Amino acid sequence: MSPTFRSLSIPNYRIWAAGAIVSNTGTWMQRVAQDWLVLTVLTENSGVAVGITTGLQFAPALLLAPVAGAVADRLDRRRVLMATQTASGLLALVLGLLVVTGTAQLWMVYALAFGLGLVAAIDAPARQAFVSEMVPVEVLPNAVGLNSASFHAGRLIGPGVAGLLIHWLGTGPVFLINAATFGAVLLSLTRMRVADLRRPTRSARGKGAVREGLRYVRGRRDILLILVVVGMVGTFGLNFQLTTALMARLVFDKGAGEYGLLGSIMAIGSLGGALLAARREHPRLRLVLGAAMAFGVFALVASVMPTYTLFAIALVPVGLASLTLMTAANSTVQMTTPPHMRGRVMALYMAVFMGGTPIGSPIIGWVGETFGARWTIALGGIVTLVTALLCVAWLMLARGVHVRYDRHANPHLVVTEDVAPAAPAGREAEARERETARERVAADQTRDSASAA
Repeated sequence: MSPTFRSLSIPNYRIWAAGAIVSNTGTWMQRVAQDWLVLTVLTENSGVAVGITTGLQFAPALLLAPVAGAVADRLDRRRVLMATQTASGLLALVLGLLVVTGTAQLWMVYALAFGLGLVAAIDAPARQAFVSEMVPVEVLPNAVGLNSASFHAGRLIGPGVAGLLIHWLGTGPVFLINAATFGAVLLSLTRMRVADLRRPTRSARGKGAVREGLRYVRGRRDILLILVVVGMVGTFGLNFQLTTALMARLVFDKGAGEYGLLGSIMAIGSLGGALLAARREHPRLRLVLGAAMAFGVFALVASVMPTYTLFAIALVPVGLASLTLMTAANSTVQMTTPPHMRGRVMALYMAVFMGGTPIGSPIIGWVGETFGARWTIALGGIVTLVTALLCVAWLMLARGVHVRYDRHANPHLVVTEDVAPAAPAGREAEARERETARERVAADQTRDSASAA
C-alpha cells in the first residue's frame, strides 16, 4: 500500500475513516447552512451576528478544555465518542426542524450553536486521542494526516453540496441531512474490533488530573511554542467560513452557490496539504513555523484579489498552507506526548486552537462591517505572519527548541531543548519528567508484548 494510505491497512482505522468522511461532509454542510441562515435569513447581512454564532459554538472548547481532557484520559474514549456523536446528531435535528417549520429565531440558533459547542468540547480531545488507540505508534503521523485529509475531503464536498441544496430547498434540509450523517460514525464505532484497540493506561481518579496536565504542558517549551502559533492562527486566521461569506456577499455580490463553491475550492489545497502531511514520518517544529509564514503571505495575497475567480484561485495555496500548519502541529504534539497524558494535552491544544474563535470571530465580523470584507482576511494574514516571525526570532535568541525522534524506540517524548532553563533545578525537574515518561512508555511496550504473547 502507498505510504500515504498505510493506516488504511488497519481494519479498525479503515472502518473509522469510512464513517468519518460521511460525518465530516455533513458537518461542513451544516457550517455553511448555519452561516447563510444567520447572514441572509435571520439578519440583514450582519457579520457580527455570524461571528457571535461561531464564537458561541467554539467558546465551550476554551471553558471546558481541562475537564474534557481529563474525561478523555479517564473514560473509554470509544464510548465517549458514541455519546457525543448521538448528542450532536440530535442538536442538528432540532435546528433542522425549527428551520423547516419556520419557527427558527436568532436566539435559538445561538442557543443550539452553544449546545453543539458543549458537545464538541468533550468530543474533540477524545477523538484526537482515540486515533492512537486504533493504530501502532509508528504510523500515528500518517493516521493524523489522513484524519485531516478526511476532514478536508468533507470540506471539499460539503460546502458545494450545501450551496446547491440551499439554492434549491433552503437551509432546513441541510441540517436534517447532517443529523443523519452522524449515524455513519456511530455505525463505525459499533463495528470496530474492540479487542484490537491499543488501550492506554487510564489516568488515576482524583482532583489532581487536571493540574497534572497543565503542569506537564507548562514544562514542555516546544509544545508551548506550538500553542502560541496555533492560538493566534485559530483566533484571527482560520475564520474562512465567516470571511468568505462576507467576501462572496459584500465584495463580489454572489449568492449561496458561489459562497459554497469557495469553501470547496479552498479545500482542494487543504486536502493536498493533508495528503502530503500523511507521507511524513516525523513532523518538525520548523515546518509549523514555515507553514505559518506561508499562510500569512498567501492570505494577504488573497485579500487583494480583484475578481471572484482570482480570489477563488488564491484560496488554494491558503488551504494548502493552513492544513500543513495544523497537521504538523497536531502530529508533533501527539507524537511527543505519552499515551496516558495525551487526552489532557490534546484538550489544551484544541482549547487554544478552537477557543480563540469566540474572541476572534466577533472581532473579524466587526472589522468586516467597519473597514470592509477584505480586511477580515488581511488581518488574519498579518497576525499570523508577525506571530511566526516573532517565534523564529525567539528561537534564535534562545538558541532553539526542537523535537528529536528516536527511530529505534517508541518515539513518544524523546525531546531535547536547547533553551537554557532559568535555574539548574529546572533542568533536573525536566530531566526527571522525561525519564519518567520513557519508563512509562517502556512499561506500555512490555504490557503490549505480554498481551500479544
